[in-house]
Amino acid sequence: MTTPAGSTSRVLVILDPEYGERLQPAWEGQPIWVELSPINEPVVRELWRGVPAPNHLTGITGLTFDPSLSAEERLLAELDTIDLHHGPSSTKRPYTELEVIGCPLSDRIRTALSELGFTNFEEKNHGFLADRTPEEAAITR
Repeated sequence: MTTPAGSTSRVLVILDPEYGERLQPAWEGQPIWVELSPINEPVVRELWRGVPAPNHLTGITGLTFDPSLSAEERLLAELDTIDLHHGPSSTKRPYTELEVIGCPLSDRIRTALSELGFTNFEEKNHGFLADRTPEEAAITR
């Protein structure tokens, strides 16, 4: 889904360390947060070269990859930062959808996302999708 500049209705988080080349078609100018694993990092750097000055609302953010932590732990460690960058403190249209690839939906993640106003959760083969209303997204937490 492509969103207009300055719009962050959906944020994609990729915690799959072997996502690699699949990132090329996944990035359509939407904000993506991706772990810089040995397989993902070269693809991310190539995309960065193609868009030398991305907008933080539509660019790709690299996350430190720590294989000693579970995908759940890595996601929970980044949620507040993601919300800060794409929530009401940073944009007039805060994100309402969070798609996560490479991490199953756990009770801990559901609780953390619920604290950010997310109420709907859909488990997928690759991870999950969570959403919240625009009204919930607009609340500064």
